[in-house]
Amino acid sequence: MEFFRIRRDIPFMRHALTFNVISLVTFLLAVGFLAFRGLNFGIDFRGGTVIEVQYAHPVDFNRVRGAIDKLELGEFSAQAFGRSDTALIRLPLKEGTSSAALSERVMAALKADDPTVTQQRVEFVGPQVGRELYEKGALALLVVCLGIVGYLALRFEWRFAVAAIVANLHDVIIILGFFALFQWEFSLPVLAAILAVLGYSVNESVVIADRIRENFRKMRKASVTEVIDNAITSTMSRTMITHGSTLLMVLSILFFGGETLHYFALALTIGICFGIYSSVLVMAPLVMWMGVSREDLVKPERKLAADKILP
Repeated sequence: MEFFRIRRDIPFMRHALTFNVISLVTFLLAVGFLAFRGLNFGIDFRGGTVIEVQYAHPVDFNRVRGAIDKLELGEFSAQAFGRSDTALIRLPLKEGTSSAALSERVMAALKADDPTVTQQRVEFVGPQVGRELYEKGALALLVVCLGIVGYLALRFEWRFAVAAIVANLHDVIIILGFFALFQWEFSLPVLAAILAVLGYSVNESVVIADRIRENFRKMRKASVTEVIDNAITSTMSRTMITHGSTLLMVLSILFFGGETLHYFALALTIGICFGIYSSVLVMAPLVMWMGVSREDLVKPERKLAADKILP
């Protein structure tokens, strides 16, 4: 399915150096923000108090958050849990205040706002649990990256694997850089969004790599630059449809999904936008500069003929 077809190839590779300089600058800025400002880890990673409460009616989260805001406890989250009348409240660690005392203050504020609220359970999440989540999250990122490299190396060629993983890690660092710059809360849903972006981004890289391999078979007299330009240009309509529809869905979550899903959708939005950029203007130029050729992807005709003769 195509909304449009561009008849003349766009010379993307002519400006490849400019685009990659821009990518390098943004990458270094993101690394700088991560190094000097760091991530604002949420309760999942830092530890804190978890309170489950139940109401006699569906939870009004605006009233819940308003009541807790008056206590000035710092960053917290309140989200639906299981049923419409149940809420899960996550509070940060407070020095000099026990989990029991903190939960009593919160319940007193909630009861003053709505006497129907009842406390179901209170749990304390220690920093050790947060550290374990952090380590397992980093391990998950590493495993995903290794899986992507192995898949692309087997399906295409090692140059495509290296270029794709550099482009995908570029997306991840940019997302983390945004969260470090603006000190947005980094939680488990955001980590899930980053893992989703890795898988989503590599899909675009695979499509372009597959078209490059196909062009090497069809465009035998074309140069490597012309082959790559044609591959990118011919997939632009598909890119617009796929990423446009996905972005519309993610933006609807961002604007209408509520506070719980806000940063999850924000990470996905940044990842989708930069994923398009990196697959087209980071991955493809890297493949070209690493010296990919027709012989790397297409068997020589003599070998193919010999294969046919052999029983």
